[in-house]
Amino acid sequence: MAKEVVKKIKLQIPAGKATPAPPVGTVLGPAGINLQEFCIRFNDATKDKMGDILPIDLYIYDDRSYDFKVKTPPAPFLIKKYAKVNKAGPKGRNEIVGKLTKDQVREIAEIKKEDLNAYDTESAMKSIEGTALNMGIAIEE
Repeated sequence: MAKEVVKKIKLQIPAGKATPAPPVGTVLGPAGINLQEFCIRFNDATKDKMGDILPIDLYIYDDRSYDFKVKTPPAPFLIKKYAKVNKAGPKGRNEIVGKLTKDQVREIAEIKKEDLNAYDTESAMKSIEGTALNMGIAIEE
């Protein structure tokens, strides 16, 4: 018989740096899972992506066991990383704070393609371009 999912939790944690301290501990502690074990499993699974913020879907079953799925980093995080800026423009597309090339947009779209609602790379690129423009990041041809 299959295990029944009792709770689904979404978190964003820096890759390879999960600790039982907040925010991980405050969210997962009441769920009744072993925090130290979770942190070790998460850090082992994400050590190759150090420095990235990774969203996860955590599924907790009725017997207190759990599984988690690591997703790709959020698009705004990747856009800021590739554009080498710390913050998005406070006025959105009215204030340009950085630039991306089409090749960088394509790279980001390839990374994010599995998590986006896009049929192909071109439509994923349009989605990334829209996000970048709204963050104040210009796209160079």
